[in-house]
Amino acid sequence: MDNQLDQFRDVILDAADRKQALCIRGGGSKDWYGREPVGDVLDTRAYSGVVSYDPTELVITVRSGTPLTEVEAVLAEQNQMLAFEPPHCSVNATAGGMVAAGLAGPRRQAVGSVRDFLLGVAMINGKGELLHFGGQVMKNVAGYDVSRMMAGSLGTLGLLVEVSLKVLPKPYAETTVRMALSEQDALRRLNEWGGQPLPISASAWCDGVLVVRLSGAQAAISAAREIIGGDEISDAEPFWIAMREQSNDFFAQAPLLWRLSVPSTAAPIVLPGEQLIEWGGAQRWFRTHDASMASAIRAAATAAGGHATLFRGGDRTGEIFQPLAPAVERIHRNLKQAFDPSGIFNPGRMYAGL
Repeated sequence: MDNQLDQFRDVILDAADRKQALCIRGGGSKDWYGREPVGDVLDTRAYSGVVSYDPTELVITVRSGTPLTEVEAVLAEQNQMLAFEPPHCSVNATAGGMVAAGLAGPRRQAVGSVRDFLLGVAMINGKGELLHFGGQVMKNVAGYDVSRMMAGSLGTLGLLVEVSLKVLPKPYAETTVRMALSEQDALRRLNEWGGQPLPISASAWCDGVLVVRLSGAQAAISAAREIIGGDEISDAEPFWIAMREQSNDFFAQAPLLWRLSVPSTAAPIVLPGEQLIEWGGAQRWFRTHDASMASAIRAAATAAGGHATLFRGGDRTGEIFQPLAPAVERIHRNLKQAFDPSGIFNPGRMYAGL
């Protein structure tokens, strides 16, 4: 595999010398996310495989080109999982792309994000240097946590070649219930339940129906059901997979899909279009046909104490993510300069000029 790393270095150094943009890509399953990818494609899928896996320590290290399905299959053999439920978006999804996109599924409200499970990375920077950050245990994460900074960076800082992730055992039991509630009542109850020791691992509200998943010991689930109520859904796994993959009717019928990240306690956000709420109220999805609503949607998110992303659809050459404050933009530019001085890695993928 060292030959493959040497090939990656040669491509990067040649691109840096020519000031040629490189489109860092695994399986291309999330090419639609962020601004339009540009440049020559540097495909990581040839660098694949599990480097190490210790089920007793709950840590797995894999090469960036490893298919996500392969990683999950290895974990499933030990009844373990990537707890943040990363969306695949296609059968071609890779471990490196999972980290670079930084997307998490329904269980994120209970366990945390991709960043929270990322223990360490190996990467090649714009100078062709192989760098290692973090490690394989939490105590190795000290000082400025560069490894976690790679989560959600969309390949703009360097080429990920290896990632170490914390994993968790699968729950002993799971139950999903549903109940009819207005948006306001659903948000109120989700926040009330969030302040109690209830084993809620996922929630979704849409069109007057709240769906809640409970995970853990059967006794804890039974006790929670007495508090939460609702009607049990007998086979809920397809529902949650569709939520993870954004493949249900709400997402499939969204020509423009906006994701708003706000405090879970934020009041209902009134905007034209249909809405779906996840993560105990902290993630609000809006679908619309109106491309002129960008400013209004971002203003509403800011007023609620959060930010908005044009998640899918629309003009991918324009601003996708919430515009950066000047001080934050300077930090981004300094990081880009430090890791990618020639500006070759996925230029403009997150923000224009970066």
